[in-house]
Amino acid sequence: MKNLPNLLPSTRREFLRFSAKGIGLLAFTHYAPSFLVSSARAQIPAPGRDQPILVLVQLAGGNDGLNTVIPYADDHYHRLRPTLGIKEANVLKLDEHAGFNPACAGLHRLAQDGKLAILQNVGYPNPDRSHFRSTDIWETGSASDQYLTTGFIGRYFDNSCAGAPANADPLGVHLTAEVPETFFAEKDHATFGLSDRGGRRQRQQNLALLEKILHRPAGDDENANAGYLRHTMMDALVTEQKVQRVIADYRAGAEYPHTPFAQELRNVASLIAGGFSTRVYFVSLGSFDTHVNQFDRQNKLLQTLGDGLAAFQKDLAAHRLEENVLAMTFSEFGRRPMENDGKGTDHGTSAPLFIMGSRVKGGLHGAAPNLNLARNQDLTYGIDFRQVYATVIDRWLQGNSTAVLGQKYAPLDFIA
Repeated sequence: MKNLPNLLPSTRREFLRFSAKGIGLLAFTHYAPSFLVSSARAQIPAPGRDQPILVLVQLAGGNDGLNTVIPYADDHYHRLRPTLGIKEANVLKLDEHAGFNPACAGLHRLAQDGKLAILQNVGYPNPDRSHFRSTDIWETGSASDQYLTTGFIGRYFDNSCAGAPANADPLGVHLTAEVPETFFAEKDHATFGLSDRGGRRQRQQNLALLEKILHRPAGDDENANAGYLRHTMMDALVTEQKVQRVIADYRAGAEYPHTPFAQELRNVASLIAGGFSTRVYFVSLGSFDTHVNQFDRQNKLLQTLGDGLAAFQKDLAAHRLEENVLAMTFSEFGRRPMENDGKGTDHGTSAPLFIMGSRVKGGLHGAAPNLNLARNQDLTYGIDFRQVYATVIDRWLQGNSTAVLGQKYAPLDFIA
């Protein structure tokens, strides 16, 4: 397909420069992205780029917390895990009771540097063990008997970002094939999906098709819906072009592992370093559903997680951006304390959650789980995950957690 000429402004500055040359608003208002038009009309400055940024890291499938942060000094752990249990000699110790799985060298280094807060035994009352329902609960921030249609970050956007000046950058960027439920909101907010899972060729074909459609003259009978759709497509195209340019030009300050997860974190770092004013990024690492032969599989995933996050943090520090970024992991549930006959673990309840950044209070937070349990008995949570959300919303994102979560939750002390 012959490339179409690039007639479109791709930044606010470029749009204003074109306007100054007489090309003007009228030349673009039919096709130009709404953020360019409205901000140019109002002469609104770009939003500040030093606002706190949150990176959500989903561990999809339900990570086994007990073989991630290991209570090696607890005899019950070894009783419940006769084959999966990690021996004390192999544990990367955090204190005299707990330590990391040896595959978590990256996370352990972060903890030693004081850049990783480890929140123990995080869950909620009356937990659900279904992947889908549990993911709903974690992504919406609901109670187990409450069904919400918006995500907790979407409601944060509604409450703290609605009515803000037209923004050249999306509020949320997800590196997943589909928009995460976390971003679902009542109001319209610009979000953007950045995923290479369809392959570069497919992505280029889609972009070429999109650009061709946008250059097609509008018909006389084009209605308001078609015009809105055209503008939305234009927004997506401009953002895509800008994102790809920033990623291509980026020079990382750390060597990232050659895993898709680490490369996605590299892309996040490039957008942050590129000056995007995006407030929340969403990255996912899957395959934690380890019912059988868990040992090697989970170890590989934990190494991918830890090495990727360590490279990301080092990269941010090299660009002097680590003060602006907080990363938080979550998984829909932990696994059962007792291993099963397939040398795996079944769906359980609570698990540890990690908060990474230079402004966290590093180390272990909360009490270790009680493992004095009968066969197939589940853990009882110690920290409600909505306390974690409330702390992040209030103390990091400078939002209103009561408005977002529907009630007040006692904050935690993991942000310095």
